[in-house]
Amino acid sequence: MTSPIEIQGAEASIEVDEKAGPKRSEQPEKLAGRSPGQLMWLRFKRDRTGVLSAYIVLFFFLIAALAPLISKLYGKDPYTLYGQDDPTLLNDFNMPSGPNGGITSEFWFGIEPTLGRDVFMQLLYGMRTSLYTALAATVAMVIMGIVIGLVGGYFGGKVDYWLGRLTDFLLAFPNQLFMIASMPVITVVFVAPDEETPTYIRTLAIVGVLWFLGWMGLSRLIRAVTLSLREREFVEAAKVAGASPWRIIRKELLPNLVTPILVQGTYMLPSTILSVAFLSFVGVGYTEPTPDWGRMFAIGSDIYEQDPVYMFFPGVAMVVFVVAFNLLGDSVRDAFDPKTGR
Repeated sequence: MTSPIEIQGAEASIEVDEKAGPKRSEQPEKLAGRSPGQLMWLRFKRDRTGVLSAYIVLFFFLIAALAPLISKLYGKDPYTLYGQDDPTLLNDFNMPSGPNGGITSEFWFGIEPTLGRDVFMQLLYGMRTSLYTALAATVAMVIMGIVIGLVGGYFGGKVDYWLGRLTDFLLAFPNQLFMIASMPVITVVFVAPDEETPTYIRTLAIVGVLWFLGWMGLSRLIRAVTLSLREREFVEAAKVAGASPWRIIRKELLPNLVTPILVQGTYMLPSTILSVAFLSFVGVGYTEPTPDWGRMFAIGSDIYEQDPVYMFFPGVAMVVFVVAFNLLGDSVRDAFDPKTGR
């Protein structure tokens, strides 16, 4: 015969088990899914080289955008001829009279030979000119490459044939020679020979020439990817559902082309910056008094024996930016496609 105490204990144990039961039957913690963009971002954050390169690139664009504010705080601008206003800054040979190119607490990077402009402000405004001109040209090239590549790859047939022949024809152009030959012609068309060419005309001409000869590589890449995508099941399903070609290109194909577009764009921008500097270096890009990286190299190449420091700062700035942007492009590619990781 069971005692009351044992019964109470059994009831207590049953209550404990009943209370413990729901705790064990609680719903498991939900696992949060991640989108491809979130996975890419996580992989990119683990790449220290890519993160450091991104910070360097953002720093360059930031100081280029803040150049007018820095000029006010610094107290100088890139146009004033400080060497002409103060004869003690230049010697009898129109070279900086101070050591290391005239670097002082007043002129952080020294002064420019002959004219005596501030090198620090020339560098900041030169970066501003080169970076944003190259950015505009790169955006135009990317848009053109996407349009031509998508249209040719999706429609195929005669459309693809003639667009391919146009691409081949433009690829046959000698880029640098065509740039040098076409820039003076373009500016003469819009400006009378006896008038000074405005800076915005030169900017539009540089962007136009770089755009005209720079979209073909991306176009071929987009075409190749589009040819493989248009045979996929989701594209066929969209066609069966009655979607228009424009909707298929915009909704089905273009989102799957983000990776090659973004990666290729990060490689195109530093190359375009070098092209902008090249045009100014040979005298057909930006001219006096517009500050520009290429124009600084042109001046430095004439006086590097007398004042080697003048070439140092723009040279280091351009090398650091181009290397950082190329490393950033590699990191972005690896983040999108881990199989190609270094």
